[in-house]
Amino acid sequence: MQEASASMGRVLTEDQVDDYLRDGWLSPFDLLTADEVAAARLALEDFEASCGGDLGPVYRSGSHMLLPWVDDLMRHPRLLDAVEELIGPDLLCWNSIFWIKEANSASYVGWHQDYEYWGLDDDRLVSVWIALSSASVEAGCMSVIPGSQRHSISHRDTYAANNLLSRGQELEIDPSEHDPVSMPLSPGQVSFHNVRTAHGSGPNTTDDRRIGLSMHFMPTSARQTKVDWDAAALVRGIDDHGNFAHCPRPKIDMDRDTLPFFKKAAEAMREIIYADTPATE
Repeated sequence: MQEASASMGRVLTEDQVDDYLRDGWLSPFDLLTADEVAAARLALEDFEASCGGDLGPVYRSGSHMLLPWVDDLMRHPRLLDAVEELIGPDLLCWNSIFWIKEANSASYVGWHQDYEYWGLDDDRLVSVWIALSSASVEAGCMSVIPGSQRHSISHRDTYAANNLLSRGQELEIDPSEHDPVSMPLSPGQVSFHNVRTAHGSGPNTTDDRRIGLSMHFMPTSARQTKVDWDAAALVRGIDDHGNFAHCPRPKIDMDRDTLPFFKKAAEAMREIIYADTPATE
């Protein structure tokens, strides 16, 4: 099965690609116009209202299978051009996740490396973080430890109340001792980081919501090691490997035709994220 190929011309310079490969991150990258990001935020907040005002854990992850505008954003040609220049032409998107910190919120994201939890065997995966509102330092933008993608760092599960991660994951190091770099973004801008890059973010101390949408792109050759069935969207090129079931594309919001697949993918994701947690009585 084949999706659209890359457009003509480069969107990243050779220096930007080299910097990403060396340091494990790249930011900022201009993606959406002011009108486009305003429309995306309005669509999200309309959807939140239909859910009672909060996405909750149910719709925070995998909404590209339910909302056409998220699926379209995942396939944005300029975005895919950049990802292709980082990891190659045949691309799957493994998942999409909303990261929302309310105004003056104590919510934060603990420092962690995604590769330790996702069960994927290919460390070329690149995470894209799209700002749908201002993601300033004061709003709790993401920070990274440059070069950390070259090392595996021990983690602990804290289940801390304000940590937005499922298990409250935290690195067993002091990030401040490893020269972290903040990645502030204006609405419509994007950051990229490698699946092994250590990253985290602080609380939102501003009077506006900090709204981000992350998407996680990988070569079609990647495999899932923690479960027997997993899903991903084919967004560019050819999948000659068949390691993932391809996500269907929704035609309308909360498309009933894609809802069963969404629920199966969500169950697989929960099994993956909690696969190595200790048993409890």
